[in-house]
Parts: sequence; C-alpha cells; structure tokens
Amino acid sequence: MAQYLLPDVGEGLTEADIVSWRVSVGDTVAINDIVVEIETAKSLVELPSPYAGVVSALLVPEGQTVNVGTPIIEITEVGSEATLRAPTPATQGAAASGGPVESGPVEPAASETSGSAANLVGYGPREAAIHRRPRHVSVATAAGAGTVRALAKPPVRLLARELGVDLGSVPATGDRGDVTSADIEAAATSAPQSVATSSAATAIATATDDVAHGRARVEPIKGLRKAMAAAMVESAFTAPHVSAWVTVDVTATMQLVEHLKADETFAGVRVSPLLILARACIQAMRRTPEINSTWDAAAGVVVYKRYVNLGIAAATPRGLVVPNVKDAQDLTLPELGAALNQLAATAREGCTAPEEMRGGTFTITNVGVFGVDGGTPIINPGEAAILAFGAVTKQPWVVSTAGGDALAIRQVCTLALSFDHRQIDGALGCQFLGDVAALLQDPEKLSD
Repeated sequence: MAQYLLPDVGEGLTEADIVSWRVSVGDTVAINDIVVEIETAKSLVELPSPYAGVVSALLVPEGQTVNVGTPIIEITEVGSEATLRAPTPATQGAAASGGPVESGPVEPAASETSGSAANLVGYGPREAAIHRRPRHVSVATAAGAGTVRALAKPPVRLLARELGVDLGSVPATGDRGDVTSADIEAAATSAPQSVATSSAATAIATATDDVAHGRARVEPIKGLRKAMAAAMVESAFTAPHVSAWVTVDVTATMQLVEHLKADETFAGVRVSPLLILARACIQAMRRTPEINSTWDAAAGVVVYKRYVNLGIAAATPRGLVVPNVKDAQDLTLPELGAALNQLAATAREGCTAPEEMRGGTFTITNVGVFGVDGGTPIINPGEAAILAFGAVTKQPWVVSTAGGDALAIRQVCTLALSFDHRQIDGALGCQFLGDVAALLQDPEKLSD
C-alpha cells in the first residue's frame, strides 16, 4: 500500500487546492497516468501517479486546500504483498461530497512490504516503509486522544479564521460530528470580542444570511487569485509607482497590421496591434535600459537585463496570470507573433506552467480588449515598469501636412506607463513612453 504525498510542483509552494480527481476508488492506474488536477498559487497542474496499482482511497475531497507533503491518494501497488482493503463508506461519502475527511496517526503495518514499483522521474526515491491507510475517527474519540484536529469543511475553517475562533474549542453539532458555520457563529457571539472582531462577525453573519437566501455567493480566496492579490499588494506598497500616459495616432500601425495579415511570412500567425507594440517596446528599451531592470534592495544594486522576457498580463477565470516570452529581443516579428499567440492560447486554456511565469522583465497589459481607454497598472513584482495598451478607436484628429493643419478621422489609442521611481525618474519614463509612441505612429522605423 503506497500513499502519494502532494509534491511541490513549483519553487517553494506550500499548498495547493484539489480541483478534480481523474480516478475513482477501484480504478487501475499505471505509472505516469494522470490521477488529479490541482491548482497552486501559480497555475493548474495535472499530477501523474508515481505508482502502478489499484486506487484504494482518495484521501482529500475536491475543493479542499492541502499542504505540500499531505497524503492525497492511496494505491495498492502491483506486486505488493498488502491485501487490498475496501475504503469505508465514510471515506467514499466524504470524498464524493466534498465533506470533511480526517485521519488519525499513520502507523506502519508489519505485514506490508515496500514492493518494487518504479519511481516517477523527478519525484525522488520512495520511502522504504509502507504505511497503512489513515483511519477515520470520530470527534469524540479524537478529543480523548488529543491527536486529531476538529472536523470541518473548508468554508467553515475560513469562517473560523476570519472571526478569530479556535476551531478545536467549538462544540460540534454536525450530523457527522463536524463543526458547522452555526457553531462558529455561536462561539464568536459568546466569546469576548474587540470592536474590530465584532464588526467582522457582523459582516460575516450578514454575508452568511445573504448566501442562505440566494442574495450573494461566497468564493474562497485561494490559488491564483490569492497569489495575485499578495503580489499586487507587495508591489503597490514596496515600489513607489509613477504613471505617465500619451495619446497616439496609430493609423499607420493599424495599416501595417492589415498588410502583415496578408503576408505569407505570417501564415498561421494571428497578427494584432499588440505585436507591433511589443516590438516597439523592445526597441525603445535600447535607449532606456532602466525600463528593463530590477531593484535589488537586499544586495543594494540595480540589475540591468541584457535580455527581455516580455510578459503579457492575461485574465483567466481563476485570476490574473502573467506568462512571458523568453528572450523576446532575439525573435523576428513572425516568431514574436507566434510566441504571443501560443502564450495567449495556453493562458485561455488554464494550462500556463509555473516556468512560463517566472523571470519576467517587462509587462504589457492590454486593457483595450475590454474597450477601456487606459489605466494605471500595478508593476509586476521584480520588474521596473508595466505598460497599459488602451482601446484603438476612431477619433477626430488634427493632421499636419505641408499645406497646413487639417481635421481628419484617425485611429487613436492611449498608452499608460507605470514605473518604479526608485530607478526610473520622470524624464526616463517619459523618454521611453515617447519612443514607443513615435514607433507606433511611424512603424516603418521599427527594426525586424
């Protein structure tokens, strides 16, 4: 009998959410068969099985957040001397319904042996000892032993944290001996509270009542959204943001986009104004390298990058992700277009890997796709600047010619640059923004 422990699929991640199980109790799996989809703070990840055998228990229900190193599935390995034990009805019911699943201490079984199944590459050697499936115990038994935490569903645990209630001290009234939201609210009401805690309790109680009557819904703050929020708060309160914006006549850029769509060199590539903007930003960095730098407070230095890992902010149902095109400065325009297409497609499918989001040096956020003219975006942590690309719209514009000024209908957009004022002063930020605007106004000056 082998237990699969939740691995760290990123760099130093401590927890993940179980999104969906791809197997059921009784299924036969081979090494590297996908058994579960999880959501980390960086992306959705499919986990392959490191063992071959029969699934004997799903130890964590869908929707629950678990720490790295927690047993999530139990498999009776092929060739193991252990006897396949059917999961208890309580185990099956809890896993299927998303209810609480609790286990007691794991004890080694003297009759079980390690077997000889191969390891999944990258997950390291298995421990020699084989452990018995965790036992499911009642709250009463657990209270006497003092070894198992109280039973409660994830939303109930969240409510307890928000109200400052010790879950282990709350009398449980649930059908299965689990602590309910009502138990938490009762404990919060009876306990001495500060004004802040009391206000929080009132807000939570109101929200709970609204949900019960279908007037609101609750969505846990976790996964990508939780990581995005933490990163944005850290950036906003660490780097002194300055924003500048400019309105640009991009008629020539839009004409170039239409021309490239008919160019055989771009066959299979979705050409958009974002591609021309990306090339313009890369070229403008040559004169203002500070835009492509990192402020390293710990080392007391500013690191100027000789490469551009171009990030494109992408909104997904699970939150904001910023995958980046590695070494974008070395790509031709068709190659850059293909890379941006692939990046966008992967993000839409929710399959962006953690590696694709690491190491970004500069970010573009295309708010124009939502019909928005501009904004003041927050810098992606570790970078020095981010550019918001507004909607391209037809507007009356004054055009200067040899014969004088004339009013014409032109295609216009707004560019807004937010930058870290520690290493980029106003003059440098405006210089870069002006260079980008000039290239969009006259894209013939773009180098390939």
